[in-house]
Amino acid sequence: MRRKVFIFSLLCIMLMTGTAFAVDPNVAQANADKFGFWTLTPPFVAILLAFATKNVVLSLFIGVFSGTFLLALNDYSFIGATVHGFLNIIDYVLSSLADSWNAGIILQCLTIGGLIALISKMGGAKAVAEALSKRAKSPVSAQIVTWLLGLFVFFDDYANSLIVGPIMRPVTDKMRISREKLAFIIDATAAPIAGIALISTWVGYEIGLIKDAYDSIGQSVNAYSIFVSTIPYRFYNILILVFIVTTAVMLKEFGPMYKAEKRARVTGKVLSDEAKPMISDEATDLEPKEGIRLSIWNAIVPIGVLIISAFVGFYYNGYIALSNDPAMMEMIQKAPFSIEAIRETFGASDASIVLFQAALFGSIVALAMGIGQKLFTISEGIDTWVQGMKSLVITGIILLLAWSLSGVIKELGTAKFLVSILSDTIPAFLLPAIIFILGSIISFATGTSYGTMGILMPLTIPLAYAISPEHSYIVMSAGAVLTGAIFGDHCSPISDTTILSSMGAACDHIEHTKTQLFYALSVAAVSVIFGYIPAGLGLPVYIVLPIALGSIVAIVYFFGKSVKDVQL
Repeated sequence: MRRKVFIFSLLCIMLMTGTAFAVDPNVAQANADKFGFWTLTPPFVAILLAFATKNVVLSLFIGVFSGTFLLALNDYSFIGATVHGFLNIIDYVLSSLADSWNAGIILQCLTIGGLIALISKMGGAKAVAEALSKRAKSPVSAQIVTWLLGLFVFFDDYANSLIVGPIMRPVTDKMRISREKLAFIIDATAAPIAGIALISTWVGYEIGLIKDAYDSIGQSVNAYSIFVSTIPYRFYNILILVFIVTTAVMLKEFGPMYKAEKRARVTGKVLSDEAKPMISDEATDLEPKEGIRLSIWNAIVPIGVLIISAFVGFYYNGYIALSNDPAMMEMIQKAPFSIEAIRETFGASDASIVLFQAALFGSIVALAMGIGQKLFTISEGIDTWVQGMKSLVITGIILLLAWSLSGVIKELGTAKFLVSILSDTIPAFLLPAIIFILGSIISFATGTSYGTMGILMPLTIPLAYAISPEHSYIVMSAGAVLTGAIFGDHCSPISDTTILSSMGAACDHIEHTKTQLFYALSVAAVSVIFGYIPAGLGLPVYIVLPIALGSIVAIVYFFGKSVKDVQL
């Protein structure tokens, strides 16, 4: 079994020599037969360069080029293939952008970025944070409030890191909570919650990858519905959120975090004497103007409009899509608000369009509120909205390159090749755990979850489908990709959210990474041992998840040391 696991991991991260090039290049299966192990070149190159350069855009770009170069070798010499391979990258990018679904995903991400900027500029997020901070009267409540605020800023991990830290820092300092613990709470409620939130800047990217991967196995699915189905299998995301609450309520810590918390409680030093705290300059761009009256409604109303509009849009869009199905229409008209009707309409809706429309409507409402309260002029409001969109342009670039890489992988027949040699060798129950671990390694080394998801998702779903076509098994494997990528990104010292969390908490970045890594690895181990392995063996998730949650509580209870006996 170890040998099989090793072979699978090696094939995913290592390039091997392959077979001769000699079959019809227009069919994915023919390319798989023709190129053999060379079909692994694009994902391998992307992974290798991501390790070496720490730059996901460059890595994905060259990964795409390696694939177009191979395909061009069917018709050209080495020099000709180099030229045409480079030129064909543009075709793949344009093809990705021309797809209405993909365009909707990019517009949705950019528009939500603009909405976040408007809410921040109006002081809505700050008002909510300050209202919550007033309830922080002890080390326990201060940590819980920080956690709750992190959950409130569910729509974007960057906004979470830049908003929660500066607001809660004075409160946690007063309660003698170390900056390391504050940074951990911020970081653990950034990507982990944004990755599973029903509406966020992450959703578009995740459902785009899911849809593309399902298309490669010839299945047309509602990607948003599949995304929702993965949530119970996102063990690390769920467990790390519970872990925060458990340590806060019990006031128990272990590992390097215990030393940091004990130092803060005993001496009052929230930072060590040798610490070099990082201060965020980016947060100032999100700050409201001096002297304006802060109101929580400036956050609640626009976000509420976004959420309500999205749910109404899902229903209406799905209803229109099902209008040609008499049986469905009869069921919906008899009980329009039944669970079955909502499930079917939501499942048939075009999530990319609906979320874009909802974000645009929420942005209009936020803009009108800001102008009406004279918080900014219409020109300032639009500039703020555009500035917020600019902050997510890099997401759009990564999306296009990830989709292009997926297209090249499909045409080369990479997934078909892997399926042909692995479907009978990898034990079905181990695949989700292996995928989680592999995604973690790649994401940790590269510092990005987006790039990791883009590399692994096109390979995972076809392989899972070949090993076991059962719906829940494929969904679990897809969830392992998304969760493994987030775990690695969460504890990576070069991750943008890890850096921003250090900035938001004004913590020493190395100390934040060291104290957080011990906790993240513990939760990841539980995710594998008590999550993916038993779930892979067929144990229902409604049994697996409570066992995993109980394991988290037990670890803190038995291994944690109390930090509550120090008088403030």
